[in-house]
Amino acid sequence: MISSVRGVVLSARGQTAVIDVGGIGYSITVAPGHAQSLTEGHEAFIVTTLVVREDSMTLFGFPDTDHLDVFDLLRTVSGVGPKSAMGVLAVLDPSQIAAAVASEDDSVFRKVSGIGPKTAKLIVVSLTGKLHASNYAAAAQPNAAPLGIGDSVVAALVGLGWSERQAEDAVTDALGMATEAERSTVSALLRLTLSGLGRTPASSTR
Repeated sequence: MISSVRGVVLSARGQTAVIDVGGIGYSITVAPGHAQSLTEGHEAFIVTTLVVREDSMTLFGFPDTDHLDVFDLLRTVSGVGPKSAMGVLAVLDPSQIAAAVASEDDSVFRKVSGIGPKTAKLIVVSLTGKLHASNYAAAAQPNAAPLGIGDSVVAALVGLGWSERQAEDAVTDALGMATEAERSTVSALLRLTLSGLGRTPASSTR
């Protein structure tokens, strides 16, 4: 089990960070906001857990043990795998998840890509009594957009002709340079993302 990694950041983009530890590059799946907080060429410490399946071995990374603990709890819910658990943590910090569970508000989980109504309700039921908001510092993911705004911008870009992968990468890049005001509304974040992409999808110019 690899419980943590400390080393120089070789790259950090999207949902992947590569950390050089003694000449070996460890590829770690992280939340987009976490990736944006890492600086290439600088040392980073990442709390990790290795998820082993028949066809893969994936190292998931977190900024602290609170995020790891919630990740492990989410994975105990029927229908929530590692990628879905990471998806939840990409848009909600541990204190927000605990607060949603305590208030029996499954609507916030339904807004996470890949989480349907049934699974959202199961998360609340399964984690009731296991999470306490007071145990977690209310610190949002660095450079994260409010829940749903990033997804809305991705959907708008796909509707305009970009591929989903292009849209997701562009939104991630835009969030890295956006001001708090630009991250707070769909229109502002969309304008910033479009300025980085260029106004016309590559596919429409062929």
